[in-house]
Amino acid sequence: MTSAANLSRRQLLAGAAAIRLPRPIRIGLIGLDGHVGEVTKPLPQLPDARIVAVYDANPAAMKKFVSGRKDPDCKAYDDYRVMLDKERLDVAGICNENSNHAAAALAALERGVHVIAEKPVATDFEQLEKVRRAVEKGPARFTTMLPMRFSPPYLALRDIVASGELGEVIQIDGQKSYKANPRPAWYFKRSTYGGTMAWIGIHMIDLMLFTSGRDFTEAAGFQNHIGFPETGDTENITATVFRLDNGGVALLRMDYLRPQQAPTHGDDRLRLAGTKGIAEYMAATGVTVLSAGRTGKVTELPAERSLFTEFLDHIYNNKPAPIPWRDIYRGHQVVLGARDAMESHRMTKL
Repeated sequence: MTSAANLSRRQLLAGAAAIRLPRPIRIGLIGLDGHVGEVTKPLPQLPDARIVAVYDANPAAMKKFVSGRKDPDCKAYDDYRVMLDKERLDVAGICNENSNHAAAALAALERGVHVIAEKPVATDFEQLEKVRRAVEKGPARFTTMLPMRFSPPYLALRDIVASGELGEVIQIDGQKSYKANPRPAWYFKRSTYGGTMAWIGIHMIDLMLFTSGRDFTEAAGFQNHIGFPETGDTENITATVFRLDNGGVALLRMDYLRPQQAPTHGDDRLRLAGTKGIAEYMAATGVTVLSAGRTGKVTELPAERSLFTEFLDHIYNNKPAPIPWRDIYRGHQVVLGARDAMESHRMTKL
């Protein structure tokens, strides 16, 4: 347990214990956007793993990355398929544009390379089913970059629900509010971005399902892009309502309206209301609980965990998968269904 809730995720991971692997592990990166730090930041605690190759569509970004590596043998490629064929990789980290996550993941999985892929795994149901078939066929292992479920506040919320303190969860409220920071051009095209629900909604949908233990059965909502012409097709406001599997209700609102003057990039919030109590988290207040047993802030939180470290531990040391495939698949079914519900202006079964 830790009360160091104010430490950054980087600081917490830097203090994690080293994990030994049975042999040297060769890692290749396909793209340098998004959460590539989920692979690079834990490397000091993984002495048997190193990045040996990288591909990115932006040659300047790739050159900068390679030149900044301590390993002089890290090679740059202008075609990730050639990289996969030549480098005898053990693991591929995929952080290219959203619409090509699935194609890159399939290319690696088909070659027997384990994959940690940026989310969304796929931007449509056809891609998702192709990935599902490849993952279930094996033998390569797969996970996706949903690191928020390993953060102490959300681990605490899950533990509170699992303890029975809140009773049956019947209402969930989530928020993601981000700054519209400069980004690569593909973020601003629907065809390559995949939608705000797919890009940032997957984080909160995963947390809502993970912490509550519930499932979603139907979705409806609205989304739009208003103002900010420099951000192209990116929906900067969304609101979605979900029916829970027990008849309850969940709400998710998202925006790219957070002012640049704000102290942090994002303002994430999650509230779980049950038949016996309420628990919620936001950065301003931390984790709080209102129940028959207690009222106030939760100061002792579970320890921070590393998705990538646990993924390698799963592959090579037979530890449990950090995120079960069924959770990854179901979360994406919900997200793609919810996005389609908003685009079609109709209630959609999930």
